[in-house]
Amino acid sequence: MEISINSLQECDAEELLEFEKNNRLFFEQMVPSRGEDYYKFETFNIKHRKLLAEQEEEKSKFYLIRDNAGNIVGRINLVDIDTANNTAEVGYRVGKEYGGKGIGAKALKLLLETEVSVKKIKAKTTTNNIASQKVLEKNGFKQVCTSGDEFEMNGQKMRFIDYMLEL
Repeated sequence: MEISINSLQECDAEELLEFEKNNRLFFEQMVPSRGEDYYKFETFNIKHRKLLAEQEEEKSKFYLIRDNAGNIVGRINLVDIDTANNTAEVGYRVGKEYGGKGIGAKALKLLLETEVSVKKIKAKTTTNNIASQKVLEKNGFKQVCTSGDEFEMNGQKMRFIDYMLEL
């Protein structure tokens, strides 16, 4: 599947909220819930506008991953951009029906080709999120450490794994 990454725009709010609602249960298997209020348009739109303001200030960059037909299939973000230290952190999520098709890896590759403002990109995933680990490693990220602190989510014990890519 061919994909593109497009900067988040104000007009994306409704479509993005639907994508998040449709994939909520899937995402919450890997990351903590964002809470009920997040999925109400009024609350979502406030958060959406805050992301746009953060993007305008160049503290973060938010992208939608789209398929050939223009449908949202995921998100990828570069956050905590620190130009003084040339660092940022990457995060991404791909919708349930698009998993296992290499979309996360392609989107990260596109982001890395687009994003040259930093020299080090950090990432974090959990020990149970093998797919995310593969996406990072396929794009040259190296494991830095695994947290000693174990936590439980959805009945599974896990730890965080930190990754780093030096460009």
